[in-house]
Formats: sequence, C-alpha cells, structure tokens
Amino acid sequence: MPQPALAHGLFDGHLVERAPLILTAMILASAWGLYILGSRRIATRRSEAAWLHGAMLLAAFAVFGPIDDWAEHSTTWHMVQHMLFMVVIPPMWALARPLPQWRAVTGRFAQPVWTAILRVGRYPVPLAMLHGAMIWTWHTPKLYQLALDNLWWHAVEHACFLFTAWLFWWSMLRANPKQVPQALMANLVTLMHTGLLGALLTFSSTSFYGESRDVADQQLAGLIMWVPGGLIYLIGAGWVAWRWLTRMWRRQQAGGSREELG
Repeated sequence: MPQPALAHGLFDGHLVERAPLILTAMILASAWGLYILGSRRIATRRSEAAWLHGAMLLAAFAVFGPIDDWAEHSTTWHMVQHMLFMVVIPPMWALARPLPQWRAVTGRFAQPVWTAILRVGRYPVPLAMLHGAMIWTWHTPKLYQLALDNLWWHAVEHACFLFTAWLFWWSMLRANPKQVPQALMANLVTLMHTGLLGALLTFSSTSFYGESRDVADQQLAGLIMWVPGGLIYLIGAGWVAWRWLTRMWRRQQAGGSREELG
C-alpha cells in the first residue's frame, strides 16, 4: 500500500517510501538520455538544446531539491513548485522541440505515442480545458492534502501538471497560422481561470487547506499564481502573435518582390 509522504528526498527514508521518487527520476533520466542519443542522429539547434537541458535541470531541482520539502509545510512554496510545473518547465520543453530526437531513438516502438501527441497538438482549446481541469482538481482541499500525505499521489499530481501543461504550451507556441486564433483563445481561457483561482486564494480570509496552514501564506501563494503566472501567459500570447505577424509580413514581402520581378 502507498506510504505517507514522510520523506520527500530522493535518498531519504526506506526503499519502499522512495519508490515514487525513484520512478520519477528514472522517467526524467530516460527522457533526457533519449534526447541526448537522438541529438547524435538528428542535429538540433543550440537554442533548442539549451531549452531542453535547462528544463530538465529545473525539473530535477523542482522534484528532488529543497522546494519539495518546503512545499510540504508552506502553501507559498507549494505554489512556486506548481508554477514551475505549469508555466516554466513545459513551455521550455515546447520550445526545445524534442520529438524528432526521441523518435529517432525509439523508432517504430513508440511511433503511436508521438503520432498521438502531434494530432492532439492541433487542438489548443480542448488541451487548455484539460489542463485547466487538472489545475482546479488538484487545488481542491482534499486532493491537495492527499498529494501532501502520499508520495504516490504526489507523483501523480506532478505528472498531471507537467504532461497537460506541456501539451497545452506545445499546441499554443507551435500553432500554425490557421491555429493561431485557437491558440490565443486557449491562452486567454487559461489566463482567466488561473487568475480567478489566484484571486480566490489571495482574497480569502480563511485557509482552504487546513487550520495548520497560515492564511497570509495562502494569500501570497495566490498572488504568485495571479500576477507572475498571468504575466507569463501574456508573454506567451505576445510571442504567438509576434510569430504570426512576422510570417504575414514575410509573405507580403515575398509577394511584393514577385510582383516587381513580374
């Protein structure tokens, strides 16, 4: 049976207690190693490689570093960890574009997985709704406390945030010109409902997560989700719009050059 989350460190506690952390470390290490091997077969840009390596280092720090221990007793640090999983690491993964490298190593074995990810990435709004459902679900008091008390559910919570956020940011930041309106709508929906959740935490006069949690600590956590988180979503929307306008400008320039030559 799952054990209480008495030790969140990778090398703390007994082997059974550390099993979820060991499994998480194996998954991260496998994804990182496959990317490195794939980079030898398919060349990658330095900027994309930097995004990937930076995201993996940050993910390892967020899961196995001191933040995870601090988050057990502080709502603010718990929110910092969640924001890393939702608005920092996933967009870095999306900008890294690791699928070609992963596909080069796994071959036909994992081809259905990569094909499914690429197909799902065409629908930014449904992915935003899926990611939003994960955000609100895991911030309900019962599941929030469950993730703190049980390492297995703690790992599931992190996986839900990371995977759905990666799909959301992938579909938005890599949207083709026809998908840009959907991508911006998905961003707006996410900005609004995360801002609402942040505002609820900020202006609440009672603790949502038990009497042992300080209200001021919860309010600061809500402010972190509301302001810095909202700013990152606005930056993402600006990047998508700038990329879209740049493509349109280039097409107009190319069309004007053709007319002059004609």
